[in-house]
Amino acid sequence: MRRFLIYTDTASDDAVALVMALQNPDITVEAITLVAGNVPIEQGLQNALYTVELCKKQVPVYAGMASPILHPLETAQHIHGMDGLGDIGLPLHGRKPTPGHAVAILVETINRYPGEITLVALGPLTNIAFALRFDASIAHKVKECIIMGGVGKGIGNVTPVAEYNIWVDPEAAKIVFEAGMPITMVGWDVCVSEATISLDEAQSIRKVGTKLAEFCIDIQHVHAGKKLHPDPFVIADPLAMAIALNRDVVMEVRKLFVAIETESQLCRGQTVVDHLGVLKKEATIDVVLGASHEIFLKMLYSAVA
Repeated sequence: MRRFLIYTDTASDDAVALVMALQNPDITVEAITLVAGNVPIEQGLQNALYTVELCKKQVPVYAGMASPILHPLETAQHIHGMDGLGDIGLPLHGRKPTPGHAVAILVETINRYPGEITLVALGPLTNIAFALRFDASIAHKVKECIIMGGVGKGIGNVTPVAEYNIWVDPEAAKIVFEAGMPITMVGWDVCVSEATISLDEAQSIRKVGTKLAEFCIDIQHVHAGKKLHPDPFVIADPLAMAIALNRDVVMEVRKLFVAIETESQLCRGQTVVDHLGVLKKEATIDVVLGASHEIFLKMLYSAVA
């Protein structure tokens, strides 16, 4: 049984990723830790707790940092809805997180199971950066860290060069990427390529007829209405989760040096991926450059069936 720690700023695509993990019989989700990002921390907690409840699971959910290290929080509620789950009227209030702070839980859990934890990071990396500052040794104790963030090649989704999760807290991302952790980066570019759900696919998933199938599609309501792409919506975090669950989803990966830009106003949050090797730095990050839409979609159907 594989052990997962899930790190999220729960909005519409994060929730689908949680469903994929919680419904997988081959893993144990040790904890879900929350950070502010797509929505404020209080809303993200309610969204995660609701999703766990919908999956009929007993998994602890912990609150973490409410803002980035240096920058004011800039949410993505214009993409995911004010409640983060599509503003479809879900009862996202009144649930209580497990006592304890997410940063401490990250440190404690990784130390409790050295070499066993798959850390799946689906939000800004603030909590992980603080955990590494508290105990740098955890970087070498995680089995692997799968990060949905950055851009391996191509354009960003919040600036021409930056993806949202890295852009929100680039200082935290810099700490995490430089810590020596075994990181697999699943960038926005590969998510657009392989995690875009077409109208026909969305209808087909919803027709599975379960509460989970309807939930996973209906919460994309606001997201799907944004004309960023010709198809209804991109669900980036579920692709990262799929890769964490099953490496066969990856079709192309290269170990590359990746730097995080923190100082440039124009390029804040850019993942500078050295494909050419001109920076003469050690390549330490597994950058996913291709994935299987077919395997990903099959895993999504399985999760909601």
